[in-house]
Amino acid sequence: MSAFSLGRLGPRTRTKSGAQPIEYSLLLTATLCLLAFGVVMVFSASSTTQLLGQSGDSAYYLKRTLAVGAIGLVLMRLMSVRGAKVMRPLTGLLLIVSFGLLLAVMLPGIGSSANGAQRWIGAGPLQIQPSELAKLALILYGANLLATRPQMTREIRTLVPYLAVVGMGCLLMMAEPDLGTAIVVSLSTAALLVASGVKIRHLLLLAAGLGAIVLLLILIEPYRMQRLTGFLNPTGDPSGAGFQAIQAKIAMGSGGFFGVGLGQSLQKAFYLPEAHTDMIAAVIGEELGFVGIGALLGLFGLYGYAGLRTAQRAKDRYTKLLAAGLTSMVLIQAIVNLFAVMGLAPLTGVPLPFVSYGNSSLLVMLASTGLLLNIAKGGTAAAPARTGSGAARLRVVDGGRAARGRASTAAGRKATSRAKSRDSRGGDRGTRRSSAGRRRRASR
Repeated sequence: MSAFSLGRLGPRTRTKSGAQPIEYSLLLTATLCLLAFGVVMVFSASSTTQLLGQSGDSAYYLKRTLAVGAIGLVLMRLMSVRGAKVMRPLTGLLLIVSFGLLLAVMLPGIGSSANGAQRWIGAGPLQIQPSELAKLALILYGANLLATRPQMTREIRTLVPYLAVVGMGCLLMMAEPDLGTAIVVSLSTAALLVASGVKIRHLLLLAAGLGAIVLLLILIEPYRMQRLTGFLNPTGDPSGAGFQAIQAKIAMGSGGFFGVGLGQSLQKAFYLPEAHTDMIAAVIGEELGFVGIGALLGLFGLYGYAGLRTAQRAKDRYTKLLAAGLTSMVLIQAIVNLFAVMGLAPLTGVPLPFVSYGNSSLLVMLASTGLLLNIAKGGTAAAPARTGSGAARLRVVDGGRAARGRASTAAGRKATSRAKSRDSRGGDRGTRRSSAGRRRRASR
């Protein structure tokens, strides 16, 4: 059984009439708590800089987060009703549209740039980030393809068509450039392949090849090389490449156990650039301390636990893979962000799911959660499945169930063998008694 598999903690039951499964409740609770946490911290992280800046409105980002969050909650609710069934036939169209937008964002006059990256389409509050949509589309595409053609997981060469699509998406993201989202997509794809039953040695070969490509892309791009050197030796250039990493560590260390108090951060005002986006965890660490970071990790842990239980108990292969892929996407993005803030990984500009400010990211995360909620309460997406003899077992979400099935079968065989043995011994004793009786009667 895989180390990532979760044990089955009892049948899917409802505590009382109309109540939702426990996975549904845990997912919804974790999501709403993270969203509320994010609203508070976005206001805290941005209020001072906005008040001192050109807008003069301390609640500027708070208002936008509340508006986008409300739209996202409606989207999450719609997805939770019949999301898996509706999205599966639309996966191909969504993938084409997202790739088209990734191409369009690089065209002059269409894409808009900020901080040296051209990642957005639109203007003002109506901007969207195509890489966020592509991230969700690739998970949907992978779950659908691997569920329909499970025989693809046997060899690396049979995975090439799927990996080529993912690779094309990642290259388009890196051209913007958006290395952070490309890393999240790559790791989420790896998690999806693990869940689908791909052999570990094949995954290691793919990881080695991907690592070589990423290293090459870092070496040929100066700004990526600066981020890598800033991560490895931030004090070597404290006012340049290592500035943000050093200030994030100072903010995290200044908070201590309980923090300096909500809204009292000094780093967010003068030292942390764009503190309300990918550096928001540093503000949480400074203002709420270890307690705040611990609560944040606990909520993501609860989300991951409920998401993997949902994958384990889903009704068909597609929804199992989709739940595993979406849960992995959220957790991997959170880990990449938190590791970067704590100085354990290079800075990539990836937002913290549900917490950081980012309209496109928030909408995609809430839509993904809606799909998970739909699967948690038993939603399916029936489609012609090409299983037959080529069907592969799902490693992460079926590992525990398969082991229990094998143990139950073995126990049944042993019980049957013991019963047959007892019957055989009983039959022999009966035969011997009958023969002895006949001999006694004959002697009389």
